[in-house]
Amino acid sequence: MKKRTKAAIAIVLPILAFASLGGYIISQKRNHEEKTIISTSKKGNKEAIRQQQLAYLKEHEQEIIDFVKAQSPKIESVQIDWDQTQWSDGGLTNPEYYINVFGRINNIEESGWGVDIPINDDESVDLEEMIMGDYISIVGEPIA
Repeated sequence: MKKRTKAAIAIVLPILAFASLGGYIISQKRNHEEKTIISTSKKGNKEAIRQQQLAYLKEHEQEIIDFVKAQSPKIESVQIDWDQTQWSDGGLTNPEYYINVFGRINNIEESGWGVDIPINDDESVDLEEMIMGDYISIVGEPIA
């Protein structure tokens, strides 16, 4: 009887293992399909979210201007180039997401600056945490 039990276990065990593995593979395939559908729908919304974020920044343009002006007493006026606005992540060392806003100062064509504005997990924009991403410069030289 012990031989028969061992033989039955030897036959049934691989079948059960194979069935479990098959169920696991099917489950993983379904999860992958669900993630693909979710990420595809998020991509469709990505542009709409970006447009909402940009509209929010335009409504709060003065806060960005005041922030840039506060960097130096030499700044009399700030111009924002909304067409140069970019969305980026911080990269490997800083995985936060930012909106990068660029512009000029004092109506000088060869001037420039950049401000990085964090995007929260809920896709909202955090103006209170904006930082200078690119130094303020005229003809490539930083201003004090």
